[in-house]
Amino acid sequence: MRKYWRKIGLIVGVLVLLLGVFWPLPFYLETPGTAEALNKFVTVAGHRDQRKGRYMLTTVALQQARPFTYLWSKTQPFAEVVSKEALMGDASDQTYEQMQTYYMQSSINAAITVAYRRAGKSYHQQYLGIYVMSLLATSKFKGHLAIGDTVTKIDGHRFKSAPQFMDYVKKQRVGQKVTVTYVHHKKVKTTTQPLVKLPGTKQPGLGITLVDHTKVKTKIPVKVAVGDIGGPSAGTMFTLAIYDQLTGGHLRRGRKIAGTGTMDTTGKVGAIGGIDKKVVAANRAGATIFFAPDDPVTKADKKADPDYQNNYTVAKAAAKRIHSKMRIVPIKSFNDVITYLKK
Repeated sequence: MRKYWRKIGLIVGVLVLLLGVFWPLPFYLETPGTAEALNKFVTVAGHRDQRKGRYMLTTVALQQARPFTYLWSKTQPFAEVVSKEALMGDASDQTYEQMQTYYMQSSINAAITVAYRRAGKSYHQQYLGIYVMSLLATSKFKGHLAIGDTVTKIDGHRFKSAPQFMDYVKKQRVGQKVTVTYVHHKKVKTTTQPLVKLPGTKQPGLGITLVDHTKVKTKIPVKVAVGDIGGPSAGTMFTLAIYDQLTGGHLRRGRKIAGTGTMDTTGKVGAIGGIDKKVVAANRAGATIFFAPDDPVTKADKKADPDYQNNYTVAKAAAKRIHSKMRIVPIKSFNDVITYLKK
């Protein structure tokens, strides 16, 4: 009888262990990721940066929570539990990954544009069309267009920006059929469907969320290949790595420099998420300088969240918490980065 109960106990124990390790919970864990040397990803004129020191992009590790990892996260000072809805909204896992891929490519294009313009080198921005970010459930194009497709024409008309595209559609009628030419997995396709009334308005639309899809061509070849890293937050560091190679590599001076922040084509740095975790990753990698977006805190920010702190403030607090000697440098633009490193 005792053997029987021991077997039952063993089976139960194994089941508990398996559930604890493998049972997925409806949460994700964000923890400090890695600080990756940018010379692994960036080549300019066919060459990687081999000079002493390094520029580093920083990441946040993301994993779906399991019972054991969820409990473990409660003991970690820089682990954060987030719901799937807070992380992805109503997007599927596949849609979320596609969006992150787009944001990364857009970030790279902006970095190339800013770096080449600041360095006085030739570049040309090519407009490819409208990138489909999402589709409403009510859209008649759902099932025809897909996340990641690029719309190149409507009724045979080409446009040079998303606003021009939207202006054309607004002049049509709800229920009117339009023919859309688009690129899906590198194949050109067309579909004709009626326009729908957009939620909260009386205006017609395709029922898609859209952004401009562009590509940058340069006389001096540049390549940025990031593998499975997604999102826009490495824009500032991509810009710095490209610019320094274009201008002779005189800014780093042997230092290990990390940072984060989005980059738009005007050179403005934008705020990102998880900056405290990125500070930890940079410190572990031996960085001595960390660039942090110094985004303005508006009245609207404080009204929405009285405890809101901007990226720079959070980064400084994280560095203090881990007793890091890294210099946390506030930046609002790429010019701020260059000015600081030239000191």
